[in-house]
Amino acid sequence: MIREKNDVKMGRGIDRIRMGAKALAVALAVCVLCFAGVGLRAQGTGYWHTSGNEILDSTNKVVRIAGINWSGFETTSEVVHGLYAQDYKYILDGIKSNGYNTVRLPYSNQMVETPIVPSEISFSNASGAINADLEGLNSLQILDRIVDYAGEIGLRIILDNHRSEAGETAEANGLWYTDAYPESAWISDWELLAERYAGNSTVIGMDLRDEPHAVGSGGACWTCATEADDWHLAAERAGNAILTVNPKLLIFVEGTDTQPAVPYWWGGNLTGVKKFPVVLNVQHQLVYSAHEYGPVLYKQSWFNAKTTPASLKALWARMWGYVSTDKIAPVWVGEFGTPNDAASLKSSVAGSQGEWFETLVAYMSANKNISWAYWDMAEDQFALLDGNWVTKPVSAEKQTMLDAIEFKLVVATSPTAPATSLTATTISTSEIDLAWTGSTTADVTYNVYATSGASLKPSASTLVASGLTATAYHNTGLKTATTYSYVVEAVSPAGVASAASNEAAAKTATAVAGCAVGYSIVSDWGTGFEATLLIENTGTTTLNNWTLQWTFAGNQAVTDLWDGNVAQNGANVTVTSENYNGSVAPGASVQGVGFTANYSGTNAAPTAFTVNGVACQ
Repeated sequence: MIREKNDVKMGRGIDRIRMGAKALAVALAVCVLCFAGVGLRAQGTGYWHTSGNEILDSTNKVVRIAGINWSGFETTSEVVHGLYAQDYKYILDGIKSNGYNTVRLPYSNQMVETPIVPSEISFSNASGAINADLEGLNSLQILDRIVDYAGEIGLRIILDNHRSEAGETAEANGLWYTDAYPESAWISDWELLAERYAGNSTVIGMDLRDEPHAVGSGGACWTCATEADDWHLAAERAGNAILTVNPKLLIFVEGTDTQPAVPYWWGGNLTGVKKFPVVLNVQHQLVYSAHEYGPVLYKQSWFNAKTTPASLKALWARMWGYVSTDKIAPVWVGEFGTPNDAASLKSSVAGSQGEWFETLVAYMSANKNISWAYWDMAEDQFALLDGNWVTKPVSAEKQTMLDAIEFKLVVATSPTAPATSLTATTISTSEIDLAWTGSTTADVTYNVYATSGASLKPSASTLVASGLTATAYHNTGLKTATTYSYVVEAVSPAGVASAASNEAAAKTATAVAGCAVGYSIVSDWGTGFEATLLIENTGTTTLNNWTLQWTFAGNQAVTDLWDGNVAQNGANVTVTSENYNGSVAPGASVQGVGFTANYSGTNAAPTAFTVNGVACQ
């Protein structure tokens, strides 16, 4: 994140304050894909996973995250910066053209739970209309559009939970929760986002929390006596919750700033991984993340007259690099940055910013499995772009240095044949069946998109099923008497989606309920009796999981019931179906339900019955 030099907190790190007003923002240029000296290797398709210290694509080819941070969703404006100056597609195109393959998008829990319609967006500039399709959308809907377009042009997205309340820099308490947003909210918000982008491999992973750190005697620690502050255990809980929703996502876990008592940058200390690794229920989805900065941010003790490239490399190897070189897991340097002046890029002065940055780029160049994301696009002292968010980087030299560690995602672009002849058939008040003719491209899977609104566009928000191998889908849980429109996309093994199929629509049935109940006493011995029940569906829609209710006129008490489940409260009796007799088609009936009961006095038959709340004949 954007920061300014401040005081050391208990030797564990620094407060970092976002620098500069928007008017002074220096926007970021973008960089992605092209490893110097490495040929194109057709990598990057589908969801990604890990093996040892490598990140692999869906075809098990090695990939490297070479990304850029685009901040703003985490702030009180609740939208990525720069949209007051440029169109969001222009900015994303610039990210790709400058070589980056991934965008890290920080956000706040407040933005997810109570998204606003952002005001810091312009709809025209000197070039004409901009951001026209964002007008009137809230923050989450704008995030959807950014994800959609990033996927169209071959960029990947990593979502970063930067803080709880909307605001600047990392959370002040150093934790992943606050009173207003407890851990349960943090996890449920992650589950919501995992579900929102399920099946959309543009979103490859989740950075669980930005820069956990100690604050005085509190805050986060990698392992500590107080479990509520133990970051590595919290990461396991959140990571497992996300993977339950989508087991294909990468889970990024940042370090803390001390472990056990070694001071380092917020989020940068991974020394605890050796003894206390994060353990997830789904293997091969874990990536550790470190943040790394130079003396311009804060002159830490290791920046001094005796600093050398060798001493810096040894420090990084000890604090986070060993996780990769020992093949424990992949490492992603999720934030690092430097100003645009020449001295901050390269220098022979011991302990200087230029020495640090030049050495770090060389270290990542030599360790090709270490991934990275530069901080930040703009509005920061380390920004790549100017305040107008023009895609040409402010410093050509800085971009050239980053070019050397970029990585080209070469995703197959040959067209995927679409699914055709899509049909939608009403099944019930809550079910519609889809069927289509399959794609002629081999080994495809299918994504299904649906809406009950007027316009259907394949997107994360309209995706209802993904990864299907059959050419049919049973859509359940729908609203009664509602029209739903559908399209289907075929997705090749390389992750290339086809054009949408034809659109098909169907309206769920209107519920017309009706029932008849037969009640017969089989035998009566004065103090008890046996009765049988017949339930008939006289309506036009199927009864599912029926519930039969009646009220006895006397003191009858059911002692045993078969082919159903009984509950009695005074004279009121409720019988619910078993799994094997719970579905009753129109015109069909349920027979065989019976019971025994005790009574005294008279044994009058009930006069009124209901099934699923409908009065029966």
